Amino acid sequence: MSPALSDGDVVVVRFGAPVSVGDVVLVRWASRPGQLSVKRAVRPEAGGWWVEGDNPFGSTDSRTLGPATVDAVVTARMWPKPGTLRRRR
Repeated sequence: MSPALSDGDVVVVRFGAPVSVGDVVLVRWASRPGQLSVKRAVRPEAGGWWVEGDNPFGSTDSRTLGPATVDAVVTARMWPKPGTLRRRR
């Protein structure tokens, strides 16, 4: 599966939005408090959300770091190709 976003894309996020399976989300991990990452929500877990990158071969995600805290849901890409992001299941 190709990633929904590319490095340098400008996105709109909604803080406090409800998270659904398949949403693209802005997350952080307790073990890496200064790092923000954009991942895909897979399932709710005790202590946060299980999230994975769209490219399983080039992504550090819950498979390595465990459940993440979701800060916001990505609602749209503004640049370079404006539009909403599709939810994947």
